[in-house]
Amino acid sequence: MVKLKITIAYDGTAYDGWQTQKTGVGVQEKVEEALTKLFPSRPKVFGSSRTDSGVHALGMAAHFEVTRAEWRMKTARLLLALNAHLPEDIRVQSVRRVPAVFHARFSAAGKEYRYQVWNHPAMNPLLRTQAWHFKRKLDLVAMRAAARDFVGKHDFRSFRVNPSYDTDSTVRTLSKCEIRRRGPLLTFVIEGDGFLYKMCRGIVGTLVQVGEGKIPRDAVRAILTKCDRTVAGMTAPAQGLILWRVMYDAKNLNPKPRPE
Repeated sequence: MVKLKITIAYDGTAYDGWQTQKTGVGVQEKVEEALTKLFPSRPKVFGSSRTDSGVHALGMAAHFEVTRAEWRMKTARLLLALNAHLPEDIRVQSVRRVPAVFHARFSAAGKEYRYQVWNHPAMNPLLRTQAWHFKRKLDLVAMRAAARDFVGKHDFRSFRVNPSYDTDSTVRTLSKCEIRRRGPLLTFVIEGDGFLYKMCRGIVGTLVQVGEGKIPRDAVRAILTKCDRTVAGMTAPAQGLILWRVMYDAKNLNPKPRPE
């Protein structure tokens, strides 16, 4: 078998998330349909994350396998061929061969999400499906101070929306939680080794409520300690969230050299 890793960007506005759905359309379904037109074996695609309805991606990683007999084109040609069969709001950004041990989800070392908030009385129409429009003025100094308390290893149970969705440990490590400002546009950059269901949106919603004075700037550590979703802030809307990139160790991406 030949295993291939693809990096996919998509506007999630028209989709019910990444995963193939029983009702509605997932991005995964569209990618698999495109692959079916290129490979008779109808390869199944395995994604690195399960983005929700309306959430976007710039760097969704996924993998699939085809038989060696079917693999007759270069990766650059496959990128062009896949995009020719995909809708305009989904695009494969890169294709590369990876070792048999690679898995888009289980080999991931970390992920970076970004969330956009347009903080202005009037919405930027160019960002109407890419950002949360928050009209009231926000205290950026307070938000940045609170954001720093998310960095590190914590139990993020207070930011998990559906307890039945994740059955493993609720402990995660964030290496970055910062807020960048460019005029009215606030970009929340959140990087970590893994994320619970709607965890990023819960963090952003909480920080925004810190910014409007509804939650004290020093409350984050107490919220984390209580492990109770009801004590944290709101869940930010889906349209502002972007899966920015998925990180892998080089050893999981590069095949071992063959012996001479």
